[in-house]
Amino acid sequence: MDVHQLRLLRELDERGSIAAVAAARLVTPSAVSQHLSALQAEFPVPLTERRARRTALTDAGRALVAAGVEVETSFAAARAAVDGFLGDPLGQVRVSAFHSAALAWFPALLERSEAELHLSDGDVSFEEFPQLTLEHDIVIAHRLAHGPDWPRDRVRSVPLLDEPIGVAVAASHPLAGRTSVAPEELVDESWVSVHSGFPLSELLGIIAGAAGRRLRTRYRVNEFFVAAALVRTGRAVALMPRVTMLGAQLDGVSVLELEGLRLARSIEALVQPQALQRRAVGETLDVLRRIAAEGPASG
Repeated sequence: MDVHQLRLLRELDERGSIAAVAAARLVTPSAVSQHLSALQAEFPVPLTERRARRTALTDAGRALVAAGVEVETSFAAARAAVDGFLGDPLGQVRVSAFHSAALAWFPALLERSEAELHLSDGDVSFEEFPQLTLEHDIVIAHRLAHGPDWPRDRVRSVPLLDEPIGVAVAASHPLAGRTSVAPEELVDESWVSVHSGFPLSELLGIIAGAAGRRLRTRYRVNEFFVAAALVRTGRAVALMPRVTMLGAQLDGVSVLELEGLRLARSIEALVQPQALQRRAVGETLDVLRRIAAEGPASG
């Protein structure tokens, strides 16, 4: 039994014949009969009977029609509630972002978005970012620009920023007065790297390949604030995002370009397909795109 079958039964009561119902709906009489037969199979008593040349409803049929009207009314109210939920720009939107993106964009997002925002930080391995969409409407994630893409059968991605990655050195370091550095000049340094499996973990291997020698990774730190603090001592160097970390306290640290290499990460918003149907989610994504396009000084 479904709403369509109940509606056909009501129309039969009003129009008086299966042929009239079929003509009004531009379908064949057999199609209408099949639906009414399927409805009849749900009940142990007859819903219709022949009276003269018309098909009339029995008392049970009329009782079912009356109940069907209530069902349709409830369905209409439910659809209106869902439509209102989908179209509400002030609805709740749960946003997760890895640390440097949260630092760069959360303040401006909080100021500009009309939605009821619930913000949290979450920096996980590449494989785990899509899983965060099960708990959040929008997940700001990052991956290597040349690396594997997100699973398109599970999430949709909205590009936000193609962010270059540089090398952070202490202000007291001999390289600090320069704007760029060659990979071979970094082979004797002690490096801070992220943990294995995180999006930037492969980049030191690219630098080592260009330099022709292995790099000395002595520290494993995912948080760039901690990495910057280690760099500031002058005893280590580290990879550092060149856009999202510009708003951080990086006094005593210089970020240099890598000569002959373009290291970058792609920052994207991951969303479940059904979440994109909500106006509040779509408008929050629009705000995020504008903030990312304006740069770290926006807000």
